[in-house]
Amino acid sequence: MKGQTYIILAVVFAVVIAIFAVINVDPVEVDYLFGSGEAPLILIILFSVLMGAIITASVGVIRVIRLQKELRAAKAEINTLKSQDNPVVDVESEPTETFELEENDDKVK
Repeated sequence: MKGQTYIILAVVFAVVIAIFAVINVDPVEVDYLFGSGEAPLILIILFSVLMGAIITASVGVIRVIRLQKELRAAKAEINTLKSQDNPVVDVESEPTETFELEENDDKVK
């Protein structure tokens, strides 16, 4: 369901950008770092969207690679602990021992 939502939103976004770009076809002057030139606004809009998508995808890929490295390190640590026959404590499980506090009859004033 989550993947379908992303695909639908991406298609809607692409259609909106395409309509916006097709409406703006007039030539405009573009100032670059090394000079200036004239280009149709449709190309500038589409190039900007493409570069934004490439940069966003690059950041996502870097994040996935970093998470995969962390996962491999965690699995290696788990395997090391299992091979040492050390009991691994499950943080989410209920404690096996319960401690009861003794009530003190003296009242603090």
